[in-house]
Amino acid sequence: MNPVLIFNTGFFYFSHLQTTLYMSQFISVFDMLKIGVGPSSSHTLGPWRAAQQWIKKLKDTTLFNEVCSLKVDLYGSLSLTGKGHATDLAVLLGLSGTDPEYIPIEDIENIITQIKATDRLQFNNEKTLSFSFKNVVFNRDFLDFHSNGLTFRAFDINKNEISTETYYSIGGGFVIQESAEASKSEEINKQNFPFPINRASELDEYCEKHHKNISEIVFENELVLRQKSVINSELDRIWDTMLECMYIGCHTEGILPGGLNVKRRAFETHKKLIKEATYGSKEEWISAIRKTEVKFREILKWVSCLALSVNEVNASLGRVVTAPTNGSAGVIPAVLMYYMVIENHNANTEHIRKFLLTAGEIGSIFKKNATISAAMGGCQAEIGVSSAMAAAALTELLGGTPSQCLVAAEIAMEHHLGLTCDPIGGLVQVPCIERNAMGAIKAINAAELALETNPKESKVPLDKVIDTMWETAKDMNRNYKETSEGGLAITVGLADC
Repeated sequence: MNPVLIFNTGFFYFSHLQTTLYMSQFISVFDMLKIGVGPSSSHTLGPWRAAQQWIKKLKDTTLFNEVCSLKVDLYGSLSLTGKGHATDLAVLLGLSGTDPEYIPIEDIENIITQIKATDRLQFNNEKTLSFSFKNVVFNRDFLDFHSNGLTFRAFDINKNEISTETYYSIGGGFVIQESAEASKSEEINKQNFPFPINRASELDEYCEKHHKNISEIVFENELVLRQKSVINSELDRIWDTMLECMYIGCHTEGILPGGLNVKRRAFETHKKLIKEATYGSKEEWISAIRKTEVKFREILKWVSCLALSVNEVNASLGRVVTAPTNGSAGVIPAVLMYYMVIENHNANTEHIRKFLLTAGEIGSIFKKNATISAAMGGCQAEIGVSSAMAAAALTELLGGTPSQCLVAAEIAMEHHLGLTCDPIGGLVQVPCIERNAMGAIKAINAAELALETNPKESKVPLDKVIDTMWETAKDMNRNYKETSEGGLAITVGLADC
């Protein structure tokens, strides 16, 4: 069968599945903003989590102790750009029993080097298995269900296959199995959320009826699952990770790994902008930035620098926050930092929490009604969504109404429609890193436009632009959906770099 036909069949099947499962499903801000390791939420974090889920299933079915050898098959986009996205490394780290949220970054290289040198894998850090990198197979064909598929196989001492499980990494670090997702969806929705939200129009109605901001609506929904103290501490941890990421990126120079020889740019830009300021921590760094020049060009440079810094860390297998993906992780922290160091020098923890809550809700509406996976929708699903999330959140902090927040999200996405995903060499570097800077600038511009807009006069509702984005995703040629088989990935190859 023609591989394109296979892909199209799976795409529309998954489209139907997404409509039935994610509509009416509560998606937490902590699902949209996950802490993990770069360079890709769909190609790194997702496969890593899939390996963890498989191990848990082996444990639950008491098969774990019988496992003597392993094989992993990567399919579709995971295969085509998996090398550049470190998918094979992520799978091995997951199989080794490490967690992307907490693993010390310096341990990653040591674990991978040990596996390569010994052809041995510490399976879940419990038992030693013979394992070669050849056991991770890159298959160019696409599975029917979704373009990011991977299959784990376990064999016993007699080489009998005792477990075969296929998982799908559907963007933003979300991982599902074709057969298991329906029951999972039903379980979470047994909860009685005060404000069940599928569409932006429903969110707008709740805000107007109850005289609440978007962040307040979201917070009340989160309280169903977590205590107030836990919500706040986790939001603070997300921001601390974002701030740490920006700080590291702005203070690290050199060449990014992967073979493109891309030079880190945040370091030099930051050095010029910060001038002779002194500081001893990332918190003092914020105060130092506030004392720098705030001319228009400097503001543009700061926002761009901060966005670049995050995605340079991401490209180096550093720790970032998926927002909503790793490839678009720089937009939200850069825009939030812009608010803190340019717009409001008195910004505090409460402002940060409101920003993240609002951003997370906007992202969840995109996920329910469209996609946040570049392998499904191109880069409009990553940078476009992150820009919309940041625009809405910034608008709330700048005093905009909930309706204006939704207008800001609409404007940001409208001007990302059709954006392709065509990474050179399958690496999340070119054009991905720069796109975060552009997405951040567009988010700020969208917020300012929305603040001067009467929402009742807006011609394009957010729901309509989300629907348009999804239709555009379905119409988009497969070559422009994170396959590195079209666009810049072809016209500018590794040999040119």
